[in-house]
Amino acid sequence: MTGRMQEFLESGVISAERMRAIEQNAIALGHSSLRMMESAGQALANVILSYNPSRVLILCGKGNNGGDGMVAARYLQHLDAVDVIYPDGGGPMTPETTVQASLLKHCSVTLHPIRCAADIEPLSRLFDAAEIIVDAMLGTGASGAAREPLATLVSRANASAAPIVAVDIPTPGTRAARIVSFHRPKLEGADVVDIGIPLDAEIYTGPGDLVFLPARAPGAHKGAGGEVLVIGGGPYQGAPYIAAMGALRAGADIVRIASPAYIPMPDLIYERLEGDVITKDHLETILRLVERADVVICGMGLGRASHDVVLAVAEAAEKAVFDADALVHPLPVAKETIYTPHAGEFARMTGVEPAADLVARARSVKAAATAGTILLKGPVDVVSDGKRVRFNRTGTAAMTTGGTGDLLAGVAGALFCHLPAFEAACIAAYASGRAGMRAAEERGCGMLATDVLDFIPRELFGRRAPG
Repeated sequence: MTGRMQEFLESGVISAERMRAIEQNAIALGHSSLRMMESAGQALANVILSYNPSRVLILCGKGNNGGDGMVAARYLQHLDAVDVIYPDGGGPMTPETTVQASLLKHCSVTLHPIRCAADIEPLSRLFDAAEIIVDAMLGTGASGAAREPLATLVSRANASAAPIVAVDIPTPGTRAARIVSFHRPKLEGADVVDIGIPLDAEIYTGPGDLVFLPARAPGAHKGAGGEVLVIGGGPYQGAPYIAAMGALRAGADIVRIASPAYIPMPDLIYERLEGDVITKDHLETILRLVERADVVICGMGLGRASHDVVLAVAEAAEKAVFDADALVHPLPVAKETIYTPHAGEFARMTGVEPAADLVARARSVKAAATAGTILLKGPVDVVSDGKRVRFNRTGTAAMTTGGTGDLLAGVAGALFCHLPAFEAACIAAYASGRAGMRAAEERGCGMLATDVLDFIPRELFGRRAPG
């Protein structure tokens, strides 16, 4: 199966944020950061050796990009001269780079720690003598112009006659003759080398995906976490309330419920809709609420008699999550949309029964995702926006209990306030499944959807991978 999943790997330039997510997912699978750094540094050394140099100058920063350069220095220590310049002071190195710097003290490599631009002048001869210079100063961590003493290192490297090989991304201002990227290119034109990242780290969700969650600003005001409107209920009462609580637990600040069904819950704002079923008579009230919401979640417990209202909501909404009874033809389409069907609802949406084979199942979801992102729930969830496919295997058989799908829609809605649809759906699937696993450890198959709620914040905000 793993070999057949290769078709779902993405290609082309990758963002620094997405690369961090993949690396953190690889670490969660047991592929350590030090192991990746070792593979990267060795691959970099092989590129440098292709120039057949005898004297190499490696410029390192304090981040993992610098660690890659230091690993390369170890694999080059048989050359006539390998010099490593790195900043010493002004903040610590990353733990992995600290390890590499320590190892270099036991190698046939000359280390040149610098604290300020003035420390570089005595090292001018190294730039003049170098046959190749490696830029391992900032890489994907670069933002804005390089600061001292790195700025002077950039200037001196540019003035040298030696070609410059940059690691992942050239330090701003550097005239790189060649760029070596690990796993995927970070810039067009980069040469890519494999560093052994497991396939599953990229095509499955994992804790690394949490790097996409925006941090809440210390001075954030009420509503900064997003305002969500849940429209549902009538024939079934509890479903919209579970979705609404899921949105609150996933970080939304304000959650309103527009429903004929009232369940007293002090954390939610109830917008009363008279009668037993939502009808066009309620549209004036509903559309006023849609206008103020960042995301609308619609369909839970709605019944089949309210589809005209669903379509009107879709037309007015900027962002919407459609679930359950909203997933019928004609399919509602907001400006940005997430659909969260189970297998039966997917068949109702598309006319195609999802295959049991995971590859075929993923192909059908990708083909169907023409109007928005689809999160097909199942033993392995499949998420696609029509271009990308991601899988999620968190969860438990205990989550077959009613309401867990409603909770997932609520979590997706809250995340959708701040994230693109695809990322929101992927993280919602991962975190909801993880929370369900935690709840099942205590409750087993007697677990309720409401038992999962308390674990949502822990999975989203307590397990955040380092950015």
